[in-house]
Amino acid sequence: MLDSPTKTPRQPQPMAKRQLNRRQSWRIEKIQEERAARAARRESRALEELEGGDLGPEQTGLVIAHFGVQVEVEALEGEHSGQVFRCHLRANLPALVTGDRVVWRPGNQGIGVIVAQLPRHSELCRPDMRGQLKPVAANVDLIVIVFAPLPEPHANLIDRYLIAAEHAGIAPLLLLNKADLIDEHNEVALNRLLDVYRQLDYPLLEVSAHGGAGMDELKARLDGHVSVFVGQSGVGKSSLVNSLLPGVDTRVGALSEMTGKGTHTTTTARLFHFPGGGELIDSPGIREFGLGHVSRADVEAGFIEFQELLGHCRFRDCKHDREPGCALLKALEDGRIQPQRMASYRHILSSLPESDY
Repeated sequence: MLDSPTKTPRQPQPMAKRQLNRRQSWRIEKIQEERAARAARRESRALEELEGGDLGPEQTGLVIAHFGVQVEVEALEGEHSGQVFRCHLRANLPALVTGDRVVWRPGNQGIGVIVAQLPRHSELCRPDMRGQLKPVAANVDLIVIVFAPLPEPHANLIDRYLIAAEHAGIAPLLLLNKADLIDEHNEVALNRLLDVYRQLDYPLLEVSAHGGAGMDELKARLDGHVSVFVGQSGVGKSSLVNSLLPGVDTRVGALSEMTGKGTHTTTTARLFHFPGGGELIDSPGIREFGLGHVSRADVEAGFIEFQELLGHCRFRDCKHDREPGCALLKALEDGRIQPQRMASYRHILSSLPESDY
């Protein structure tokens, strides 16, 4: 008698993402709006009660963190200088972000009221879920672009951050972390990559947050600046922050040996003071700051060696690809533009929405 064939057990299939219909989406949005309205009413009542009491004189402050309808403000002058107050915002104020300087009035029990926003000299923006640009940090004057021997750095990613810095009008600093991982297997490729930026006079430092090498020079570079650290996961941004800010635990994410990618850890945008001087604004949204909002013109402006060449092509709408009389292609042929940079420029352009190209 033949044995009956054994049936292979059916493997469970992954559930497809459930699509919300229009009514469900409307209901979710309605609930969120109602919650926001209730929070706004509570905030309005608290503000009325606070302003009905005794408030101190107007003074300047620094927004060091943002929590929904309230912000934390560090007093910059007067008897409260250096103290942190949880502040309410008057209804006519624009949206505030970490790094904003404001005019505020102190109340009782560490509570205050912000009455005005002072002008920003720079802002870092990124698109929200609807594609609208929203500021994520204000008054930053140094973008520290962090990369490492592992995960392997790519010119394309570094150039994206350089474009973002140029677009925001903020000075960049290239920072090679984990310099202790440089060996005979990666040294040649790293030097080839970095020599291009050295020739363009971009400031470049090599450090090791783990070993301490180069950290004193980095601290000196950060002194007097409001900085943000950006870079892909796993390059050691959290380790750098922990080294620069003793006692501030940003819960360093371990680098996965399987994927070579790190984990996102920090959650709230917050401003920290370095012990030796200068400030850092830190959050995952800032660390992973990208290029979702730039146009072709912004990309071209971000390649500083293109500046004297743009506008000198034979055709006004030159794509700098194969057109005769292209000033950029001539510079590439003459060695005034490095092939690495031209390849990166083309790759970034190809990744933009077609309407921006």
